[in-house]
Amino acid sequence: MNKFLEYVPGDSLLHTMNPIAKLGVAVMFAIACFSTSNLPFLLCMLVLALAMAASCGMTRQTFGLMKAVLAFSLILAVILILTTPKGTPLVELPWGFIGTGSLMAALVTIVRLEAAAIPLFLTFYVTKISDLSNAVVKVLGVPYKYAFTFTSTVHFIPVFMNDMSGIMEAQTARGIEFDKGGLLHKVRLMIPLCVPLLVSSVRKTNSAAIAAEVRGFNLRTRQSGFKEYPFSPVDIAALVLAVVLLVAAIALNILF
Repeated sequence: MNKFLEYVPGDSLLHTMNPIAKLGVAVMFAIACFSTSNLPFLLCMLVLALAMAASCGMTRQTFGLMKAVLAFSLILAVILILTTPKGTPLVELPWGFIGTGSLMAALVTIVRLEAAAIPLFLTFYVTKISDLSNAVVKVLGVPYKYAFTFTSTVHFIPVFMNDMSGIMEAQTARGIEFDKGGLLHKVRLMIPLCVPLLVSSVRKTNSAAIAAEVRGFNLRTRQSGFKEYPFSPVDIAALVLAVVLLVAAIALNILF
């Protein structure tokens, strides 16, 4: 019997990749999107990202992400349109104008954010956080305490959200109406809820720290993991493709 349990891949191509390869491809893909303002190139990157989502059966979830990113990117696009006077003037403003370049910059921002977010979303969606953190420790040699910090942060986000939801439901049962009034009124109602949430989070964090200490957290080393995360030809090919896209994005930014 082998000393280590081999990393068992999933069904789709993205599942079969090494966690480090997936993370590296997603990061380089995002950097490539932010390294150029060439709209045709960014559209190609967006199409490639959608193809990646379709290949692992994540089309519906990806469109949900795109809706959320679109709401945020539209805010940035409006700010760019109002504060970046470029190109042929279309609408005069007291502090400048809205030009064709302003609209193009806003469109580039929307496409860039959409394209950059999808690979990162897919990486974290189809990869277990424990596999990702263990692969970072075993392959990259990152100290386990830093990988554990990242894992704990991701793990506690939904826990704290559930706690906040429970606190709000309890306050609603006592007659507090969170869905009425303006923004400032809602903020004033939410601020007092941070106190019990803070107490609950400190209690959970302290319990988790004690549990980790009892289980020998300080004794964990790079060799403590029982899974192996070997690189396959698919991982190498994906990383090479990501490097090519990054180099192409930088070259387009320099030439145009």
